[in-house]
Amino acid sequence: MRTRRERGSAVVELALLLPVLFLVLLAVVQVGVIARDRLVLEEAARAGARAASVTLDEAEVRAAVLRAAGPLDPTRLELEVLREGAQGDVVAVEVRYRARVAEPIAGWLMPAEVDLGASAAMRQEVG
Repeated sequence: MRTRRERGSAVVELALLLPVLFLVLLAVVQVGVIARDRLVLEEAARAGARAASVTLDEAEVRAAVLRAAGPLDPTRLELEVLREGAQGDVVAVEVRYRARVAEPIAGWLMPAEVDLGASAAMRQEVG
């Protein structure tokens, strides 16, 4: 049987544990957002490599990367196209992105920004 001194102890324990659980949940959500950004960035690099393999126009390559980058902030994207040789040789596209961490929520748990990068290479069909 419970004594009078133990009444309410479960509420106090829950009140002490809730902030910790909330922080862990926020960290998991933020890591998930960064993982999503990384996957989107890899797809953008692939789309850029596909475009670079069939055209020499840098503006078309950038447009293909931006279309594939969908939810990412285009002002935080950096793109580099590396061409060597001519038709049949490899063209590589490197895309870098500075992912911003949700400052008011998880900013003190993680760095303010995370540098992400992806690259893809394909054979040039034009030369």
